[in-house]
Amino acid sequence: MNELPIVVTCTDRKTSPPEATLQARALPKTGLAERAAEWARRLYAVPGPRIALEDLYQGDQWRRAQALTKAASQAGFVPQLYVASAGLGLRPVSSLAPSYAATFLPRHADSVASSSAQATDWWDHLQRMDASCQLPQIAAAAGRALVVLSETYAAAMHRDLAALAATGTETVLIGGACELDGIVRVPANAALRHALGGTRTSLNVRMAASWLEHCTPGHLITPSARKRWSDWVEQVARPERYERRPMTDEAVIDFIEQSKDSHPGSSRTRLLRLLRDQGMACEQKRFANLYTATIGPR
Repeated sequence: MNELPIVVTCTDRKTSPPEATLQARALPKTGLAERAAEWARRLYAVPGPRIALEDLYQGDQWRRAQALTKAASQAGFVPQLYVASAGLGLRPVSSLAPSYAATFLPRHADSVASSSAQATDWWDHLQRMDASCQLPQIAAAAGRALVVLSETYAAAMHRDLAALAATGTETVLIGGACELDGIVRVPANAALRHALGGTRTSLNVRMAASWLEHCTPGHLITPSARKRWSDWVEQVARPERYERRPMTDEAVIDFIEQSKDSHPGSSRTRLLRLLRDQGMACEQKRFANLYTATIGPR
C-alpha cells in the first residue's frame, strides 16, 4: 500500500471561536496533572458542534500542510495526515473536536506550559486520552513517517520522537529541535525562503513538500534522493538579508489593532514576528511600548 503518515502541527487560527472554557487561560491555577485532567474533561463535556480537524484550522500554514498529501501522492505514497495539537494530542485530521485555544508557545495567553519540561509532561497527559494516536505505533505500522514540527512542538514531543527513533522506522523529521539517532533530520533553513516563498511559519511544510519532490518515487529516504536534496539546497540557498521598511508609530498601532482582530489570542512576541515577516521594521522595545499603549499590559 506504501502508506505514509505525515505529522504536522496545528495552527492558532481556527474557523470558529472556542468556548471560553476551552481556552487554556481559563484553566485553574493548579498543578499540571490537575489542569490536564480538567482540560480533558472540558473537551468531552463542552456543548456545541464538533468539527473535523481538517476544517477547524485555517491560514497559509494549514493550507500548505494539507497540500503535503498531494505532494506525497505524486511521490508514490498513500498519505495519511495527522495533526499534533497542544489541546488534543496527536490525531488524524478526519477526527472531530470542538474549537479550542491551547499552545506550547511560551508567553502566549493560552500557553499550557511555562517550560519545555512542563510542555513534555502536558503532551504525555494528552496522549493518554482515548482519541489520541501514538506516533511510534503509527509509523511502525506503515514502515515510514514524515514528521514536520516546529522546535517548540518537537521539544514537547521529545519522548515520542525518541521512542519512534528506537523503532528503526524510516523517518524524516523536518524542522524539529535536536538530532536523534535513527531519524533523518532536516533542520529549518531560512536560507531556502527565497526558493520556497512564504513566511517563516510555513517554512517547514514548504521544505517537506520540496523533500517529497526530490524523493525517489515510493521511497522516503535513499542516498540518491538525499544527494539531490543537498545539491538543490546548495544551489538555491540564499542567506536572508533583513532590509525591512521602517514604520511610524501610527502604522504600528494600526497593525496591532488589526492583528488582534485577525489573530485573537496571539502574544505580543507573535505579533512582532508577523510584522517582521511582512517586511516591516520595528525595534522590540518600541513595539512593546506601543503594544502596551494600545492593548494594555498582557
